[in-house]
Amino acid sequence: MINICYYKPIVRQNGDKIDDRSFEVNWSLEGGEMKTEISKWQDGFPILIGILFFGSIWGLFEVVLGSGLRAIDSPYRAGSLLGMGMLIMGIALAIYKRPAMLVGIGLIAGLFKLLAVPILHISIMCKANSSIAVLIESLALSLVAIALMERMDRGVYTRMGAGGLAALISAGSFYFVGMRVAPCPYLLSFNLWGFLAKEGLSWMTFSAILLPVGYLAGLKLRPTMAHLLTTKPTFGYATCIAISAVCWGVGALTIIAGS
Repeated sequence: MINICYYKPIVRQNGDKIDDRSFEVNWSLEGGEMKTEISKWQDGFPILIGILFFGSIWGLFEVVLGSGLRAIDSPYRAGSLLGMGMLIMGIALAIYKRPAMLVGIGLIAGLFKLLAVPILHISIMCKANSSIAVLIESLALSLVAIALMERMDRGVYTRMGAGGLAALISAGSFYFVGMRVAPCPYLLSFNLWGFLAKEGLSWMTFSAILLPVGYLAGLKLRPTMAHLLTTKPTFGYATCIAISAVCWGVGALTIIAGS
């Protein structure tokens, strides 16, 4: 058996090759048959650590940034938070190339937002819509990324389109789900088209801008992440877990301070 590990370069539309190690592939030759497999740091336990890590960072932004935007009564609070979620998921998507993991990241971020329930002793319904929005956003981007994954590395316009489309799907889905789970006065003040016109366009704008930014950052970080998790996996995983724990601690303190 012959094993060969190499990094397949990206070829941009202008023909330039950039070895950013965006596709790390292990080739194995057995019985004259060439097989490929994704590196171990991109599957299994490392994926779970990545889900915890990026979900915790997203959740922290939801709590801290959300509190700040609420304090200044920003009309773009929902769009800004959704855009930050797209940025963080874009980083994870570029690093791991696993669209399905985005749902797990959204689940962790949604659970993060529910920290307020035990801390403030409030009903879970008070945070239902915001947690649902996060989960729907991650599911929408996951589905769009599955369809467009092969094109995501080819140009910024594909990434912008993916962000905008995922945001539009999120807005429409959130309206229907939110109206049935926790129909708050804000949602009740809109019909579907009014909600899409006010919130949907804002969500699309922030997402179309911030998803490509996150994806580009992920491409830049990917070689470092691959090297760390390949050469020093224990240290890399421990660091991700520690940062995640700090995020949850800071998030809890922010909720207490804002109560």
